Amino acid sequence: MNFTSLLNMVATLAILLAVGFGSRKLGLIDDVFSKKLSRLVVNIGQPMLIINSLISQEYSTGNLKRGLLALAISFGLHSFMAVLAFLFARSIKDFDKRKISEFGMVFVNAGFIGFPILESLFGADGLFCGAFYLIGFHMFLWTWGILILSRGRDDIKPTPRKIFLNYGTVPCFIGFALYLSNVPLPGFLTQPVGYLAELCTPLTMMIAGSLIATGSLKKLFGAPINYFVAMIKLLVMPAIVCLCLNLVGLDDFYVIFGTVMAALPSASMVTILGELYGVNPAFASRIVGFTTISCTLTLPVAVKFAQFIVSLW
Repeated sequence: MNFTSLLNMVATLAILLAVGFGSRKLGLIDDVFSKKLSRLVVNIGQPMLIINSLISQEYSTGNLKRGLLALAISFGLHSFMAVLAFLFARSIKDFDKRKISEFGMVFVNAGFIGFPILESLFGADGLFCGAFYLIGFHMFLWTWGILILSRGRDDIKPTPRKIFLNYGTVPCFIGFALYLSNVPLPGFLTQPVGYLAELCTPLTMMIAGSLIATGSLKKLFGAPINYFVAMIKLLVMPAIVCLCLNLVGLDDFYVIFGTVMAALPSASMVTILGELYGVNPAFASRIVGFTTISCTLTLPVAVKFAQFIVSLW
């Protein structure tokens, strides 16, 4: 595991965030362009990112077991974080802010930010396990995530189609099928998939930066609730997850892997679904923006903590 590469990647993400912020202030990105970029990332970039991560790894029984363990960890962590988030968010009085905060504590930017972080730490092995982790992420997102937002509402409910057929699960199933088939794919197919996958991180960070630029910096940095959510999401929950994974007896790789996934900022889907269902989208964008900025400082701390914990046993 390369901690120096992690620091370099975190600095890179911070610069991309600043570029997005500056682009919005200079008028290079507006609301229409930002939404189109978001659709491009979700509809094309993310599926290619997932598929590329799975087909890039050579098939073997050992690799398959590692991927399935990462999937099991995904289901376990999302269940555990759902309980923690529900308990921590209960102190928030505003109902919609409570729902958005709880949602943002459970669901992280596992693909667009998580993948480059995993690659910087673990190389191709990290990306491979991350792709399996995303299967659990998307199934929980369209079940428990929708149930969080549906509280007090009759017009929001999860459906079987959304649970199993979405821009996250479908490419996971396609990539998994290609991986199991172990059929060599020609370069004229794999190279475009790889190029499109590389769009995700820079575009996502620029979109996040541009969203931050649309709001009031006073509301972003002056609201105590933002600090509360960020502290719980980025420091407290990863620490609890790390200790629990270590107590379970998992290998060091999986302890650090799970800690990293728990320590990532709130997913961009918090803003997208908040806007789609009218659940305080302005606050949702601030939570995503603030946790994204904050993670450039907290993520190295979380990784160092995980390294320290695994070194004790």
